Amino acid sequence: MNDTDQMECCPPAVEVLPVPTDPAEIDQEVSRVAKALAHPARVQILRILLARSSCTCGEIVEVLPLAQATVSQHLKVLKEAGLIRGEVEGTRACYCADPHRLHRLTNMLEALDQVRVRKEMEVSR
Repeated sequence: MNDTDQMECCPPAVEVLPVPTDPAEIDQEVSRVAKALAHPARVQILRILLARSSCTCGEIVEVLPLAQATVSQHLKVLKEAGLIRGEVEGTRACYCADPHRLHRLTNMLEALDQVRVRKEMEVSR
C-alpha cells in the first residue's frame, strides 16, 4: 500500500473538541473510552494502528492470533469509542488511529490528575 492509498483509506481527522469542564462529563467520556480499551486485544489493535498510518482488517488479522470476525468486533468497539476511524468500501475495511481523540483522552486524564494535584496542594498548606 503506498502513501496515496493510505490517505484515501482513512477519512480525514475531525478537529478535536476541547476537554469538558464539567467533571461528570469527563467521567462519562473517560469511562466510555476506558471500557473500549479494557480488552488486551483492543489495546494491541490500537498499538498496531498507531504504528502504521492505516491498516486493513485483514492486515490486523495477519498480526494477531484472532479470527477475522473477532478482530472486526474489536474494531467496531474502538470505532464506536472514537479511538479509531475507518472506512468500508466494498469488501475492504481500512482503519487508522484518531490522534485527535487520543490527545483529547490524554487531556481528560490530565484533568483528572489535576484534581489530585489541587488536593495535595490544599493539604500541604
